Amino acid sequence: MTENKPATNPFESRKSLYSAEFEHDSCGVGFVANINGVPSREIVADACSILARMEHRGACGSEAETGDGAGILTGIPAKLVQRLAKEIGFRIDFPYVGVGNVFLPNDEDEREKCKNLFVQNINRCGQKLITWREVPVDPDGAGIGPTAIRSQPTILQVYIGASEGLSQADFERKLYLIRKLTTKAVRKSGLYGTDMFYVCSLSSRIIVYKGMLSTAQLPLFFKDLQEDDYESHLAMVHSRFSTNTLPNWSRAQPLRWMAHNGEINTLRGNRNWITARQGLMDCDVLGADVKDVMPVIETGCSDSGEFDNAMELLMMAGRELPEVVMMMIPEAWRNHQSMPENKRAFYEYHSCLQEPWDGPASISFTDGRMIGAVLDRNGLRPSRYYVTDDNRVVMASEVGVLDLDPAKIVKKGRLEPGKMFLVDFEN
Repeated sequence: MTENKPATNPFESRKSLYSAEFEHDSCGVGFVANINGVPSREIVADACSILARMEHRGACGSEAETGDGAGILTGIPAKLVQRLAKEIGFRIDFPYVGVGNVFLPNDEDEREKCKNLFVQNINRCGQKLITWREVPVDPDGAGIGPTAIRSQPTILQVYIGASEGLSQADFERKLYLIRKLTTKAVRKSGLYGTDMFYVCSLSSRIIVYKGMLSTAQLPLFFKDLQEDDYESHLAMVHSRFSTNTLPNWSRAQPLRWMAHNGEINTLRGNRNWITARQGLMDCDVLGADVKDVMPVIETGCSDSGEFDNAMELLMMAGRELPEVVMMMIPEAWRNHQSMPENKRAFYEYHSCLQEPWDGPASISFTDGRMIGAVLDRNGLRPSRYYVTDDNRVVMASEVGVLDLDPAKIVKKGRLEPGKMFLVDFEN
């Protein structure tokens, strides 16, 4: 006689009217950054202020204390990592160090099995596990609701050292491969709590803290965000409104490389075409590893998550981030008579490789070296930006998210349909 256990992921129950294909978001998104790429505590504090002022963009269920989701993406906080290395006692003297926040099952045995699969794939990819760290959280202090607490995963932070002679770009690809291999292995393992396993981010450049939280709860829940030495040159935030669908911890945003306000109305076609092309995909940069990152689109994602999956593959295949965004969210180029011919040729060529992911959508994106935002060609989501004389840039889905002295503003404007707003920290 088998035990009739309750589903660990209620969104996947066959008895439910829920269907993942209807996962759409309509949310608040914004970022703040230092144009020169100088990290500071002020950037993180400003991002938390922006997030708090987008509470009306998010939502909650029958419990006011259980939010649909909130999150923040920042650069790797180098000072905090250096202090933790001394306090906990781990080495960070590698060419590069990858850091990632990972959701894991609450059952200890299952959690250890997931961690072992992670380590196996770190070794398989020729990299070095440095340590695991429990991410300090304060559910009581944040005042999160019963539903969020019941579904809360164990949150650990993994540190991975790069092998000698590896460039940072190649190390990012190794981390991508480690994450994809581990996720597939966990899903196929038959473990009861596999649906709780999720890698929020795994990178040597950026890190994501997120959860089934409200905007005010996020910095109270994650104690790291309260530390004075948590500094960053950029911070992207998101307040989730899960429209007609159900929230959970993994669907909170920002995702691994982007945050999204709106919907992807062409989702089924985008997903089907990527799936159909997987058998023909080839990549000089990834080599034989390209087969190990399939399927491109992970199960259980929202429309934003599937966009993030597709964007990540193109980035890891060697394309620059702005090029990827132009491929996926093109301007209305076909009858644009004044568009330069070389730009029209770019869009026409890439239309054979990648169908547009049409909204309405406002998308902010970053890889740590650049940060930017774009509207789809319909332009039906508002987004405003400001540049100040102390080299800060602020972008959000509305005005008033941050108190700025008008005398310090040197430029302001709004995103236009199909146009890209981009900050390049290195150049």
